[in-house]
Amino acid sequence: GGIILHTESLILACHSGKQREIKQEELAEAMGVSRQTISSLENGRYNPSVILAIKLARYFGMHVEDIFIYEEGQDEK
Repeated sequence: GGIILHTESLILACHSGKQREIKQEELAEAMGVSRQTISSLENGRYNPSVILAIKLARYFGMHVEDIFIYEEGQDEK
């Protein structure tokens, strides 16, 4: 279980507005985190803080629920 970054939504956000395709390094710099953090988010190996989730959503002009999916695991019940 955990929080999964819905990358398809981010790709759509990048291509549908003023946003262009963004490199991990650029996004990391804008968020104040490392490139490895962004990579881990994309691969589902890292659960973001609430602050980072909100920053990412605002950056892409989306709601947190649009870019992150919460999956409840057996051990979290």
